[in-house]
Amino acid sequence: MPVVKPALAQLPTAPTSVTLPGRLSKADKELIIVATSVVNRCPYCVIAHGAFHRIYSKQPALADQVIVNWKLADLSDRDLAMLEFALAVCRAEDITEEHFQKLEKHGFDREDAWDIGMISAFFAMSNRIAHFVGLRPNQEFYSMGRTPHGERGKEEGERG
Repeated sequence: MPVVKPALAQLPTAPTSVTLPGRLSKADKELIIVATSVVNRCPYCVIAHGAFHRIYSKQPALADQVIVNWKLADLSDRDLAMLEFALAVCRAEDITEEHFQKLEKHGFDREDAWDIGMISAFFAMSNRIAHFVGLRPNQEFYSMGRTPHGERGKEEGERG
């Protein structure tokens, strides 16, 4: 585990679009974080938030598909529109009225667009901090959400 400067560890945690209530589900938010973190090549966030997405969505393969190629993943049109917008923000593209219209076609409003954009922008920064301090994923993140709780103990007992 990397040594993180005490001052960095003491920073107050401000509420963000990730933690505040809104119309995006926890699974939506985690999917945005995974896609953004892939673009920014942040192993910690890709693995950790991939695990959270598996847990919240109950879809153990979807985050892995997004990690490999989000355009080929088994995503709904709604999720594709959401990730397209999030990644435009992540890549610092010029956001145009066309971006908002694509979201609106899939039931998102301007407040949703704000949340999608803020999550993507926040994690673009967080990904860079994780790189800077050398964060690496905890081992447990790799298996989280891949097997139901009842089967996990059985599998571990079979190995022992």
